[in-house]
Amino acid sequence: MSAAQGPESLSPYLAIERPDWAELGNASAMPLTEIEIAKLRGLGDFLDIKEVSEVYLPVSQLLSLYAKASRDLHLGTEEFYGQRASRTPFIIGIAGSVAVGKSTAARLLKELMIRWEGTPSVELVTTDGFLYPNHELERRGLLSRKGFPESYDRKRLLQFVADIKSGMTNVKAPVYDHLAYDILPGEFATVGAPDVLIVEGLNVLQPPAVGQEVALSDYFDFSIYIDAEPETIQTWYLSRFEQLFETAFLNPKSYFHKLTSELSREQAIARATGFWKDINLPNLVENIEPTRSRATLVMQKGEKHRVERVQVRKI
Repeated sequence: MSAAQGPESLSPYLAIERPDWAELGNASAMPLTEIEIAKLRGLGDFLDIKEVSEVYLPVSQLLSLYAKASRDLHLGTEEFYGQRASRTPFIIGIAGSVAVGKSTAARLLKELMIRWEGTPSVELVTTDGFLYPNHELERRGLLSRKGFPESYDRKRLLQFVADIKSGMTNVKAPVYDHLAYDILPGEFATVGAPDVLIVEGLNVLQPPAVGQEVALSDYFDFSIYIDAEPETIQTWYLSRFEQLFETAFLNPKSYFHKLTSELSREQAIARATGFWKDINLPNLVENIEPTRSRATLVMQKGEKHRVERVQVRKI
């Protein structure tokens, strides 16, 4: 079989190894300092100025190119239809497993894109706010499946993103508190009229739910999937849990505070291993990982959260 007929030629993705991808960002100055990067780094994540420069800076450049092209296409088509062009946000979806580094990537890309011409206003929303409250999850028998697609108010999330994409301003999203491990009643985050909206969450690339014709990802202009081997993600998950057990969980307001008084460190890690095997791993295998092929760009991580390869969907 010739190279032109091989498996790589049939893939919808262009695979770029880390050294080649890093070359794409060499022409641009690093807009962030080490101190700023440290503030963006999530618990347990690895992120330094080299990682930002070699991986995330080129990603942000590519996103800015797509945002400009999308803007130009929108203006052109509105003119073609004889309609008055209205400004609509460029929406980016970021998906991947728990503990894979989605939140850090989302915060970092937000800060980088703000610094590019044409996208001075960038807002970030996580889908955690659209989880059903714990009392509702308990009523539905879903508390042990928190994070699975059915644990989200998907109609409300879909309407939220549809409103943003239609050009509505001051659209409200519920707020999730990780310390309380629940939705904050009566608390809302308001999205104004950003140039770019980043939507980060486990299941943002899911196909339409049963009975729905539209998927959340239908409103995305670009999507990113952060990938790593399940065994590697498990190591990151347990490491993060251990750090939380020794810090945030000590707060009496924490949902998991009782673990610190009832369990030893070793017992807590054993409990966390059970959480991973019974909840997070099945969710990854059954729901999250199958959506990887729906992404525009896949960032493949190795150990220590270092991105080793980038796959970009061919145009």
